[in-house]
Parts: sequence; structure tokens; C-alpha cells
Amino acid sequence: MAKAAHFDDIDVPGETKKKQRATPPKKKGMERVLDTIERVGNKVPHPAVIFVALIALVMVLSHLFYRLGASVTYETINPETHQLEQTTTAAKSLLTGEGLRFMFAGVVQHFMDFNAVGVIIVAMLGVGVADAAGLVGALIRKLVAVAPARALTYILVFVGILSSIAADAGYLVLIPLAAAAYLTVGRHPLAGLAASFAGVAAVFTVNILIKPLDGILTEITNDAIHIMAPDRSIDLTANFWFSAASVVMLTIVVSLISDKLIEPRLGAYTGEKPATTGAKLSPEESRGLKFAFWGLVGVLVFFGLLALPPGAPLRNPETGALVGDSPFMNGLIVAITVLFLVTGAAYGVGAGTLKNSVDVIKAMEKAVAGLGGLIFLLFIISQFIALFTYTNMATIAAVKVGDALEHAGLGALPLLVGFVLVVAVLDLIMTGAIPKWAIFAPVFVPLLMRLNVDPEAVLAAYRVGDGPFNAISPLNAYFALIVTFAQKYQKDAGVGTVVALMLPYVIVVFAIWIAMLVAWQVLGLPWGLG
Repeated sequence: MAKAAHFDDIDVPGETKKKQRATPPKKKGMERVLDTIERVGNKVPHPAVIFVALIALVMVLSHLFYRLGASVTYETINPETHQLEQTTTAAKSLLTGEGLRFMFAGVVQHFMDFNAVGVIIVAMLGVGVADAAGLVGALIRKLVAVAPARALTYILVFVGILSSIAADAGYLVLIPLAAAAYLTVGRHPLAGLAASFAGVAAVFTVNILIKPLDGILTEITNDAIHIMAPDRSIDLTANFWFSAASVVMLTIVVSLISDKLIEPRLGAYTGEKPATTGAKLSPEESRGLKFAFWGLVGVLVFFGLLALPPGAPLRNPETGALVGDSPFMNGLIVAITVLFLVTGAAYGVGAGTLKNSVDVIKAMEKAVAGLGGLIFLLFIISQFIALFTYTNMATIAAVKVGDALEHAGLGALPLLVGFVLVVAVLDLIMTGAIPKWAIFAPVFVPLLMRLNVDPEAVLAAYRVGDGPFNAISPLNAYFALIVTFAQKYQKDAGVGTVVALMLPYVIVVFAIWIAMLVAWQVLGLPWGLG
């Protein structure tokens, strides 16, 4: 006897088509890998718990290496005296009496020495006023209105790369603005966050402008050159052509990754969208922007008078320099805070969103209050970094790996590429650009010079190695901040979410940048001006 058919088993042509349309397309290859990374990454405990576990691991490993007598002797350049110094560094245990005293007595000082905390709080004082007044939203809508839709990603990435001139301001200002800009035009905000984060972090080491870091890296390079050739030196623009070409190329590469890979993987954004999406500026907002413009002019004139004239107080009192090591560049985050504070308050007065000084103060208080969770996490991270640095394990690893590469018997070009790879790997545990270069420069600059490689090429190779992995390094002081930004648009976002977002950038940028470095060296192109 035939089995009775159930109505649910009958295929209705129209319903079949609906089901087919409702079924999301199967993800392939890289998308599935990234989804797996995100799932696994988000299942790990809270980042604070992870860093507490890492502290425990460092304590055990430090005592093990201490008991084994691990140490290295190497030559390094003192960035302050510019002298070549022979240094012996031994592993230090956190479980000895001295180590325990360091952990216990230094808790507060470790937190105070963690520069990211102060930078974030100071920057948010100004950004908070601009946001509360409505200036941020109005500027985003103005940008969206005047910028071609297809160029939005390229503009944000390019500005992100250039933001390294302002030290850490890109992390604090541009990345949340980029996410909001994407949301305003109906695109996924995490795609905007990822694109700008890649520009700010992964391409941090190059610029078309001279930034403070360049001065220090150049000085260390010259000290290393003088070991081989006392009469030879390079200047601040020694990598200008390579840096400028890198900015152009990587702006295109990062933008294409965002538009062709990251955003399609994220799909349509289903979260809360602003009611002002696509809306024109109101008369009040337009008036507010005019007030903000004159506030901007006032800030620029104010700092221009303090920085531009010869002998101005914000110039280096000894050399008179404005770019490089000067009060202006060292305190640039303060200038940016004042800029947002003044323009935000001016906008609020013009648009009627801020009535008096009390409203301005409340906006600043609200901005700082919202950092509570992040400050707690940064407290834990600051302890980990201080304790890990104390053990000297990162320095020992850097010297050992550098020695192995030096004695590997490679040719000039393979050695240059190998150097990039070593710097990149160590960047995951030793993020500071200056300490690593102080260790590597006196080894690799003279070594590669003996193989007829210009010191400018070695410095360029260091920039390539020290850049991309900043976007996924757990020791990046601002990584936790990016996770916090992501949670605004995806409540369950975690470390895995950000790593999965950024991994394609890291892999592709790193590979293409190395290829560019090799081509530059093989073709004998000029690295910089002069």
C-alpha cells in the first residue's frame, strides 16, 4: 500500500524558489577559514583573563630560563648617547625575591608608565565634546555628500596611513569615524573599521610626510653605519621614494581587500542604523559647521604662533627643529584634543546642541566614563607588558634569532628578506619599533653593507617587517580599543572577530610589500631623496 503523502513533503514551485532564495550561499575557502578563526577566537575567555593567564605563564617561563642561565651578549646602539655599547642581558625570574618585589611594588607605576592610557583619556576629552555636540555626525555626512561613493574606502585608508604623523591619533579618532561613515552610507560599519585599522596599524611605518619616529630610526641607522663607514650618513628622507610609493600602493591594496573580500564576507548590516542616514544637513547643522570652521582657524592660528616662528616655544629648544624631537611633535595629541574640543564646542554653540560650559564638561565626563571597561583591561595589559619586559625574554629571543640569521650563510637578497621575516615574527611579542631597531641595526646594517646593500635598503626592510603584524599583535596597546569599537556594532564581537577581520590584510599586505621591497632592490631604484 502506498504511503500517504504529507502536505509538507509536496514541492510547490513558488515555495521552492523562495526557499532557494532564502538559503544563503555556501561560503568557500578563505571565508570559511576566517569564520572558523572568528568562532574559535571568540570562544576564548575575556581578554583580561587571557592576559592574567599569560602573566602566570611568563612567571613560570622566566624562572625556568633564569635557572638555565639563559643570557646573550650583543652590541646595541643607545638612542640617547648614539654610542655603540656591548650589553649582556640575562633572563630574570619573577619568582625570586627581587622579581616578587618588582611585581608587588610596581603595580601602580606600571600602569602609570603605560602611555596608551593617558593618550586615550586625553584624546577622548576632545573627541567626546565633538561627538556630543553632533560635530562628528555632521562631518561624516558632509564627507559622504562630497566624496564619490567608490572613493570612500580609498580616502579613509589613505588618511589612516597619513595619520601616523600624529602618532596614535588614528587609532582614537579615525577608526571610529570610519565605522560611522560606512554606517551612514548603508555599508557595514565593521568593514570601515577594518579598512581604517589596516591603514593606521599595518602601514604605520611609512608616510609621505616626515614623522617623529623617522628621526629616531635615522639616528640609530647612522650610528650603525658609522661602525663600517664613519664618514657616511643618511638623512630623514632616506626612504622617501620607497615610503611614498608604499603609501600609494598599499592604499590601493588595502582598499581592494576591504571592498572585494572583507565587506562581502560581512554581508548586509542588520544592526541599528542612524535615523539621519542619507539626510541632508539642517540649517542648524550648517551653521554649526561654519562656527566649527572658525574654531578650527582659531586653533591653527594659536598653535601656528606657538610653533612656526624661529625660537617658538614648541620648537626644540636646542636645535630649533619643529619636525622630529620637538615639544610640538611630542605633544601632538594635546593639539588634536584642543582642536576637537574647540571645534566641537563651537559647533555646539552654532547648532544649539550645547547651551553652556556645563554641557561641555558633561560631554567630557561622559566620554571618560565610557572608558571604564577599557581602562580596566589596559591595567591588566600594562602589568603583563611590564613583567614580560622585566624578564628580558623578548630581547634574548631577538638576539638569538638575529644571530641565527646572521650566520645562516645566505646571500644579500635572501638575507634581506629573512631579516624582514624575523622582524615581523618578533613584532608579535616586541612591538616597540625603536627597541628592536636598536638591537638589529648594529648587526644587520654593517652585515648587509659588506654585501653591498645600501643602509637605506636595510631601513626600508625594517619598515616592511615592523608594519603589517601590528594589526593582529595582542601586545598592540590599542588592540583592545579596536575590540571595544567593534562591540558597538556587533555585541558579541571579541578578539576572534577582529583577528578574522584583519588577517587578510596582514597576509596580503605583507606578501605584496616584500615583493615590492625585492623589486626595488633588484631594479636599483633610489630609496630616498639625495
